[in-house]
Amino acid sequence: MKRSFILLLFAVLPLLARAADATDNQLIERAVRDYIESQHTPDPSRMERALDPKLAKRTYWRAADGSEFVMNTDFDTMVKVARTYNKDGTKFPPRPRVDIKILDVDQRVATVKLTADEWIDYMHLYKNQRSEWKIVNVLWQYHDTTRQGPPKTSPPN
Repeated sequence: MKRSFILLLFAVLPLLARAADATDNQLIERAVRDYIESQHTPDPSRMERALDPKLAKRTYWRAADGSEFVMNTDFDTMVKVARTYNKDGTKFPPRPRVDIKILDVDQRVATVKLTADEWIDYMHLYKNQRSEWKIVNVLWQYHDTTRQGPPKTSPPN
């Protein structure tokens, strides 16, 4: 009896681990979907749910003088983006692109690539003490990297 229990335990444990992995993957994907979909259909509560308050979102940006710098965006700004960016419904196509690739998960940390219509985001998430996956870091760029700064103006004729 004891031997049967041990064999059963060894047979079931890998299945339980895979189930936990699947659940984590679903929760990671949900956090990423909350992040992007809160911008498609303005919903700051979904953005708040997705992000850690210490969010650091960064990209390289071109200043008006042509020099580059790292531009930072924080939690409060992203919640405001979720509330206002697509308020008129014109920033995204009717069926926005949302391609989520979970690149790696190791216990309580994960790396994800989100490809949207206009940009890509590389994200780091962590699982907090309440078992919620939160986005803590984002590095992003436009697909068209010439957009990484103020619009270029044509010289006067």
